[in-house]
Amino acid sequence: MRIWKTVPGWMMVGLMSFALACGGGGGEKGGDAAEPAGGEAAGSADFVTVDPAKAATVTGKIKLNGEAPAMPAINMSAEPDCKGLHQSAPPAEVVVASNGMLQNAFVWVKSGLNGKFQPSTTAVHLDQKGCIYQPHVLAVQVGQPLSITNSDPTTHNVHPLPTTNREWNKSQTGGGAPIDYQFPRQEIMIPVKCNIHPWMRSYVSVVDHPFFAVSSADGSFTIKGLPAGTYTIEAVHEKLGSQETSVTVGDAESKDIELTFSAS
Repeated sequence: MRIWKTVPGWMMVGLMSFALACGGGGGEKGGDAAEPAGGEAAGSADFVTVDPAKAATVTGKIKLNGEAPAMPAINMSAEPDCKGLHQSAPPAEVVVASNGMLQNAFVWVKSGLNGKFQPSTTAVHLDQKGCIYQPHVLAVQVGQPLSITNSDPTTHNVHPLPTTNREWNKSQTGGGAPIDYQFPRQEIMIPVKCNIHPWMRSYVSVVDHPFFAVSSADGSFTIKGLPAGTYTIEAVHEKLGSQETSVTVGDAESKDIELTFSAS
């Protein structure tokens, strides 16, 4: 004979609350549903604004002292879907330099700013093309959309490896829907890898202001829209470490700086 017991109302409410707390109704789109993207700044109306007529600019070059090490060719022979996308094996994109200039260094205002700056609503794009992340180094603001696409005819796995933000990974089929994400906290040079193709790596820097750049093929960079002030400018490279310098700019002033890395 079965004996049925009535669960008290207070106990039923508790059980329902426990189920909702542990059920994990997180959304797929961001992969970080427990954290509001954008952090503190996303809900604040007290953002710093800079008068365009008074905005300062810092330009410069990232130099490499010494001969750049030769980058080995990527061996894609075990992955025919990737190898067939190239006429010859592409070089590993780690140290990229020409004529003594260094590409793919992340440059940002490390200190000297005051207040909060509104995140951009324009998405930054990271693509997987030729089984290589493009671009190799990029940056977004805290709370700014990052859109990750797969232009290849094969499946990739997008796997950021942060230490301050939350780690996640998602598979993405060729031509599939973009993976859209917003990092909630500042963190510099987050590695992003593909678990399927081990040579694939990119670096994403997340900054709580809009004053950053990535050095181009000729080593140049430009940081625009700065308020007048004295700043520490830092350049960070995935293998060569970091270099920094101080610069002072007045209203509507432009200053040119150089930062030099050693190849040895």
